Amino acid sequence: MSLDAATVRRIAKLARIRVNEEEVSTLQNELNAILGYVEQLGEVNVEGVEPLSGGAQMALRQREDKLTDGDMAEKILANAPDRIENFFAVPKVVE
Repeated sequence: MSLDAATVRRIAKLARIRVNEEEVSTLQNELNAILGYVEQLGEVNVEGVEPLSGGAQMALRQREDKLTDGDMAEKILANAPDRIENFFAVPKVVE
């Protein structure tokens, strides 16, 4: 499959990407190269290869769920523009 310049402009418009006329031919070549690679993938022999059903069946390691304050209040607030005790001070936004 090969894309023409009008199709490249349409793809850019749908993706809401501003493309100058000078960039259209470059993008056209790049997109055609990508599509060519995808066509090559279709030629790969996958006979006997089971489809990957995803990582959803993998068991994840669980850690103990414990609450800590991190003991890093001074490090965290070191660059704060304004603070009150161990909290960020922010301007009032609600009247």
